[in-house]
Amino acid sequence: MNSYHNKSFYPWLVVGLLWIVAFLNYFDRLLITSMRDPIVADFKINDAQFGLLTSVFLWSYGIVSPFGGYLADKYSRKMVIILSVGIWSAVTLWTGYTNSFSEMLITRVLMGISEACYIPAALALITDYHSGRTRSLATGLHMCGLYTGLALGGLGGYIAEFWGWRYGFHVFGAFGVLYSFMLLYFLKDKEQSVEKKLLTEYKEYSIKEAFKSLFKIPSYYIILIFFSVLGMANWLINGWLPTFIKEQFDLSLGNAGISATGYMQVGSFIGVILGGILADRWVQRNPKGRLNVILLGFSIGTPFLFLLSNASLFIMAVFCMVVFGLARGFNDANLMPLLRQVINPRYIATGYGFLNFLSTIVGGIMVYVGGALKDANVGLSITFQIVAILLLIATLGLNFVKIKSQE
Repeated sequence: MNSYHNKSFYPWLVVGLLWIVAFLNYFDRLLITSMRDPIVADFKINDAQFGLLTSVFLWSYGIVSPFGGYLADKYSRKMVIILSVGIWSAVTLWTGYTNSFSEMLITRVLMGISEACYIPAALALITDYHSGRTRSLATGLHMCGLYTGLALGGLGGYIAEFWGWRYGFHVFGAFGVLYSFMLLYFLKDKEQSVEKKLLTEYKEYSIKEAFKSLFKIPSYYIILIFFSVLGMANWLINGWLPTFIKEQFDLSLGNAGISATGYMQVGSFIGVILGGILADRWVQRNPKGRLNVILLGFSIGTPFLFLLSNASLFIMAVFCMVVFGLARGFNDANLMPLLRQVINPRYIATGYGFLNFLSTIVGGIMVYVGGALKDANVGLSITFQIVAILLLIATLGLNFVKIKSQE
């Protein structure tokens, strides 16, 4: 197995194996957002309560994320990933059998806790295997799995129309449980060099030391603010764009769900590949190459989020979604590689986990606020406009990030 593990293609096999997990990570969590009508009818809830289903997921996800990163840094990234996907898939399966709104809230909390451990561990493992010359592209290819989950999550509307809203949770939950057992054989942690092993053994890892290291870096605070505002935008889009598109353009539940996720992911697919290749080349000439790609993406893309909220024609909305998706792709291919240029790589999963913590907490609040404002007859378009302005300001703040000259 060691010879198999050490072959040059294995770093790319890791990306492929985790691509499927990344797909499930987002598909499972987002199935619910495009199934609003049958779930609201089944449990007799209002829009604020429906928004709460996503909010409690995000809050539990956010709170646990730094600790999920800590486990991946201290112990085995492989085992954290496998336990994460196995547990959240079992919870997905359970969701299809829930009989009350309170029981569904419990499953959403448990899904948030279990999914929180995946992304920090997966991105850390990928960037363990991939050097600076392939790091952004490898990260971007993995993120394509998330985008596919985001895009096809919109199929939940069609699944609900043809087979009932519970069917998708049964099928994909069972698949994820089986896939977690397959990963036990194929997925391996990156072997450390002798020098790194000695350094690791010499200095005991603790979450206190990790946080002390992270929060003495001013640039880390700037990235935290940026990622938090981006979380507000992303989860407002994930939670309420299907409803906005349905009402704005009078589409069916299925068409609205796939339109709200699919078009944006087209842009994101292009963005992660283009942004990954561009950054990997740019960083060879300029240490700020990865940072510049993120700045370029959102400086162009954020105004189109604002325009989306005012789109009167469906084709205009589609164009706005594609361009903003492109910007998200530029960011997603480069944020973890950029973080390795800012903080101590020893604490990389913990550092990313804390980014997830703030991002999902404020994102969860934003999803709930969107529903509450909608119940108060405040249009979703106004909420989208405010978040777009905040995101542009946060993006410009990235100009003050200081990075290491070497990755």
